[in-house]
Amino acid sequence: ATNVAIVYPQDPVLRMGSNLTASCWVHPELGVHANSLFWTLNGHQLPSSLYRVLSPTNLSVTLAGLNASRQTSGDNLVCHNHKGHILAGSCLYVGMPPEKPVNLTCWSRNTKDLTCSWAPGGKGETNISTLYKLKYKLRWYGTEKECEDYSHTQPYSCSITQDLHLFTPYEIWVEASNRLGRATSDVIILDILDVVTTDPPSGVTVSRLGQLEDQLSVRWEAPPALKDFLFKAKYQIRYRLEESQDWKVMNDVGNQTSCRLAGLRPGTVYFVQVRCNPVGIYGSRKAGIWSEWSHPTAASTPHSERLMSCDSKSSGDSNSTLRRELKQFLGWVKKHAYGCSSMSMKLYDQWRVDMQKSPKTRNQVGKHRQMPRRKPTQTHTSAM
Repeated sequence: ATNVAIVYPQDPVLRMGSNLTASCWVHPELGVHANSLFWTLNGHQLPSSLYRVLSPTNLSVTLAGLNASRQTSGDNLVCHNHKGHILAGSCLYVGMPPEKPVNLTCWSRNTKDLTCSWAPGGKGETNISTLYKLKYKLRWYGTEKECEDYSHTQPYSCSITQDLHLFTPYEIWVEASNRLGRATSDVIILDILDVVTTDPPSGVTVSRLGQLEDQLSVRWEAPPALKDFLFKAKYQIRYRLEESQDWKVMNDVGNQTSCRLAGLRPGTVYFVQVRCNPVGIYGSRKAGIWSEWSHPTAASTPHSERLMSCDSKSSGDSNSTLRRELKQFLGWVKKHAYGCSSMSMKLYDQWRVDMQKSPKTRNQVGKHRQMPRRKPTQTHTSAM
């Protein structure tokens, strides 16, 4: 029916709050009078008070104070005949021009790229497709370029991976545009060496300190990708109880690659992570950017002799729990260890990690664990 009926205007783009008058013109050969037509918006019939008969074959509708489009494909304004058949239609795109993009932030992973992210300004795109372009140039003599490697997982992110320059400031900004207008973010100026982040520390190990029931030793290695760089790293450690999701963070580790956790619960499995901040890389005076956390590493503190005392009322429950855990542990060892030489506390700790991943197994053990626990003392640190 599109060859004998037309809705005008076709697919208009309008600002929020504006008015629109559309008309439905029907070819005389259809033999349809304008009085018999009606309008719908997104499938809902519009009241006849909004209509105006312009001629025997032309019916208009006026929409005032338009709201933002409800869907990215546009709002469907459709003209129907008296039987409800669609004669013609149009898509309305209602929104606002883009506002200035905000929160432009950049970082470099091991000096191998320069990645920037940002956020839309104001209310965002309001269902009108907005195009964002990350622009950059060398501050004093470079030509303007556009980033090409836009992220598919993060909608407002792009990585510059070619022709990178160290010891040279960049000017970076974001341009936003849609069919209603355009806007540009503030320009930031940075040197790649001032925004370097690195891989997490490698070789993280957590072990007991003899029979000290409230302490664990943590060791790690500097990030491999930065071993040849001139920088002074600083580290953070965080740890949590096996049954908890709350991490405790140690901020005063400094540039050492080992640390002691103290004030821990006896007979308890802890998960530990480490991250790195490459401070002062190649002499930069900036604060540096923290890496991601390393993969969790697990270790258990020794059981307290007091809690294992046969005089304790809970010794029966404790021994029963230990026997149950030992039986499960030995069954696990048959699948993961070969010979007695493989039996070690690290193997036990690995079993505890696997148990953490299996809610069913964890609940079976945790349901019977009723040993009294000593209240932990305040956490403190000391360098080894």
